[in-house]
Amino acid sequence: METKEKYKALVNKLPELKSEIAKVIVGQSEVIDEILISFLAGGHCLLEGVPGLAKTLMVKTLSEALNMQFKRIQFTPDLMPGDILGTEILEEDHETGKKFFKFNKGPIFSNIVLADEINRTPPKTQAALLEAMQEYKVTYGGTNYDLEKPFLIIATQNPIEQSGTYPLPEAQLDRFLLYIKLAYPSENEELAVLKSTTGTAKPKVEKVFSAEDMIELQGLARQVHIDDDLIIKVNKIVRNSRPETSTSEYVKKWCEWGAGPRAGQALILCSKARAVLKGRFSVTPEDIETLAFPIMRHRITLNFRAEAEGITTDDVVRELIKN
Repeated sequence: METKEKYKALVNKLPELKSEIAKVIVGQSEVIDEILISFLAGGHCLLEGVPGLAKTLMVKTLSEALNMQFKRIQFTPDLMPGDILGTEILEEDHETGKKFFKFNKGPIFSNIVLADEINRTPPKTQAALLEAMQEYKVTYGGTNYDLEKPFLIIATQNPIEQSGTYPLPEAQLDRFLLYIKLAYPSENEELAVLKSTTGTAKPKVEKVFSAEDMIELQGLARQVHIDDDLIIKVNKIVRNSRPETSTSEYVKKWCEWGAGPRAGQALILCSKARAVLKGRFSVTPEDIETLAFPIMRHRITLNFRAEAEGITTDDVVRELIKN
């Protein structure tokens, strides 16, 4: 009974959290929902959008409303793994005169980390995020350092400029729970942005959640009910994305590789998190169909023919849901 009351109290604060973010960010409610879903499900997300869509401001505002540590890492071609994880420095004990190495923690040791333009840095530095994303720890000099909890990496990339970039390998893309695409705002939203950001007003974002609240919600999200029929539905969507076992001629024609089992796990966990965000206690088919796009779009590989014809992975997901 106590758990249920606590769950209700936390869930009832989620609309307030979104209202605080809306003080600064106009529109983009679907994107904000997906970021929160990723956080509630305990995963990380990749944001793709052209410059000027307030990606950095969105993440910073979220961290303020959540009252959590926030760090931004600007990825550049000369960025090294130590710039992210931290490094050892030689220090001297003033009492004994002995020298020793001390590990100085890098910006990865925060609750919310914005990896800005992650495809601008070489694979060696990109790979430094892999252990942190999956294991929630950093190993340096044979010693393990636990990361802050809760922990969320939000990586961004610009889809326009591809010269001088290092596309993320499939293995690292798969580590991201959601691949979120940002679109341009509507005409009315853009008008509201122009009015609200070119004056003297500076909205203050109130703190709604604490780190402990978010950890509590992450645990409660896993307890959300999902029917066996819906788990079977998820399994069929994922398995049908693989050309060798698919019953869809569309998939066999356009796809080279399909999604792995991690996609099914992600779809169920995120559907549970979306149910929490909507104030429900069970998963619906709408949760699964809505989240299939950001979960599957980076886990399906198209063949050359599909790319030449302008077919996208979203088209494939749409076909999978329809069938």
